[in-house]
Amino acid sequence: MAYSTSRTAIVILNWNGQRYLQQFLPSVLANSPGCDIIVADNASSDDSIVYLEQHFSQVRIIRHTQNFGFCEGYNLALQQVEADYYVLLNSDVEVTPGWVEPIVAMLDADQTIAACQPKINAQQHPAFLEHAGAAGGMIDTFGYPFCRGRLFETVEEDRGQYNDVQEIFWATGACMFVRAKLYHELGGLEPAFFAHMEEIDLCWRAKNAGYKIMYNGNSRVYHVGGGTLHKSNPRKTYLNFRNGLALLYKNLPGSELIPTIVLRILMDWLAAFRMVIAGETADARAVLDAHTDVLRNSSYWRKRRKAQQPKGNFARMTGVYKGSIVWEYFIRQKRTVPEL
Repeated sequence: MAYSTSRTAIVILNWNGQRYLQQFLPSVLANSPGCDIIVADNASSDDSIVYLEQHFSQVRIIRHTQNFGFCEGYNLALQQVEADYYVLLNSDVEVTPGWVEPIVAMLDADQTIAACQPKINAQQHPAFLEHAGAAGGMIDTFGYPFCRGRLFETVEEDRGQYNDVQEIFWATGACMFVRAKLYHELGGLEPAFFAHMEEIDLCWRAKNAGYKIMYNGNSRVYHVGGGTLHKSNPRKTYLNFRNGLALLYKNLPGSELIPTIVLRILMDWLAAFRMVIAGETADARAVLDAHTDVLRNSSYWRKRRKAQQPKGNFARMTGVYKGSIVWEYFIRQKRTVPEL
């Protein structure tokens, strides 16, 4: 069944997130006039569905038969949604009045924009930007992602320094506006990723296809973050390092592939060694497991790379920092993007 009553469909993927739906869904309904609101449920074992049916009858529900994860959960749900624009919105996001209109206007005005994100502030510390997205995603030449307003664990206070409109490398999956037709043409989110870095992969594929990714600081939302996997969970470490390596293999052009992959592996091992020194042995093991997984499934990743046929010059793309963010942050002690 397809939903097509509005040009913009806000799709919230839910898994055992009743507490977040209860807290934040009212803000979405109140501040998103003219949009369809859809909750795609990943076979939650809590009372999410019952709660929605009892309190939000105007919200459309897509019921998955199992927990497909973030990537396939969205892919399967969006196959059932017809709209011009999708908004992939985390359940732990509080939106504000006027958050939709500036971004939809931008997408309407420029057909070369594939996706866009708003400013992401921390819901529990609203004076600060939020870790997962902040003021738009960037990436360094070794494939380590970071954000304007957030380098590793250092998050900037929001003083209006990012009240701009800027082309970026990737838009956060916590709140991503994306052209529906292009989403499907690109094959959606990478299903093997399950979760983490899937939005970077999608945005990179869009850039390889000649589209732009944008940030619009005239729109603002507030994100809790860490609602599914806390940053200290070794499972999160595993997904980040596995997907980070696969991300490079999938999308780098041939001329940049081998040297970048080799250096990235060495830097990941250094990160694992640092984890061991810090007593984070489970996380260090997760890094090695991540690399082993990519190698074990190399035939799958080769097929994905061949299907995409990456081209272009990665180092010259907008949003790529020409250097090592790891070196700048940990060795040169640079803590903000303006310092780079």
